[in-house]
Amino acid sequence: MNRTISERISGLVSLFWREVAKFGTVGGIAFIVDNGVYWWLINGPMDDSVVKARFVSASVATLFSWVANRYWTFRHRRQANALRELVLFVVINVIGMVISAGCVWIARYPLEITEPTMLLFAGIFGTVLATVMRFFAYRFLVFNAELDAEPEFANDREIFESHHGQHVATNLPADSPEVDGPQASGTTRS
Repeated sequence: MNRTISERISGLVSLFWREVAKFGTVGGIAFIVDNGVYWWLINGPMDDSVVKARFVSASVATLFSWVANRYWTFRHRRQANALRELVLFVVINVIGMVISAGCVWIARYPLEITEPTMLLFAGIFGTVLATVMRFFAYRFLVFNAELDAEPEFANDREIFESHHGQHVATNLPADSPEVDGPQASGTTRS
């Protein structure tokens, strides 16, 4: 049993780092989309509305990020209700923007920092803080379908649960070494 638990924990840690890598990749591409669209807009159709252009480019990048995270990074955690998922995703992004801008606001006003380089560092700190918040919020609030749907993690919960002090293995093949007693018949519990 300890081997099985350590294998599951190892698998979950591996999954976590794969999600972090994919999240970072999506974020990097979203950054390029945001700034590429912004550059195109301020040098073309919205050259007289740079603030509105930033809003449009951020909206395009957010939509790209949601689709990429939904179908790639957290594909095994998608919610059945895509509209609800999108609304949560946008709310989390707005909270992230507030955190990022809030760090610059704190540096500029309460701390009275006026040096552009220091304000840039405050903005970078805010972006990093917001990115960490976004990852965990996406993972646990937005894309929060159970990992039970993923075959290699289908029985994680049962490994740690016990029934009357005995290990209960469910949904395991009859020839699995984990199966013993009445569970070998393939019965499952809810």
